[in-house]
Amino acid sequence: MKAGQFKTPALAGLLFVVLIGCDDGQNAGSDGFRRSYTDARAALETGKYDKANRIYARMMQEAGPLRTRIQLEYAHSLLRSGAYDEAAQQARALSQGQTGTARSAALSVLGTAYHEMGLTALTGGDPAVGRQYLTQAQTAFAEVLKNDPELDPLGALAGRQASIAVQLKAL
Repeated sequence: MKAGQFKTPALAGLLFVVLIGCDDGQNAGSDGFRRSYTDARAALETGKYDKANRIYARMMQEAGPLRTRIQLEYAHSLLRSGAYDEAAQQARALSQGQTGTARSAALSVLGTAYHEMGLTALTGGDPAVGRQYLTQAQTAFAEVLKNDPELDPLGALAGRQASIAVQLKAL
């Protein structure tokens, strides 16, 4: 995978499974909120990431008890759109306030964003920054794989972690 590309269907599936358990769905809000959510999910799933990002960002303000779910999906959408720094900010903030599987889901997005940022830095000729991001990605993936290995059913995170180990050795 080249820097700047992110195509991991397994992560999308992982997020869907984790998000089902993030909230009980009560107080999901108005019909307008539900329509916005449906539109955001459809945009995310069809590759219209800019549209999904705009909708999720708007929804964050009124998400109430669904904020965790919306924030994770927003971070994932940012990641898919290549906005790695913004995705990392959202996922980092979310991971700091969560425990268990919800934390691991946020760390999956965070680690992936850091990995992509590290690859971009390396491609841009900045090995020090690249190393920093790759190390942070490796730490995030290690926690996910240790605490919630079932979140990596196809081995995508383990594969990224192995790739990072090789890259760090080469630096």
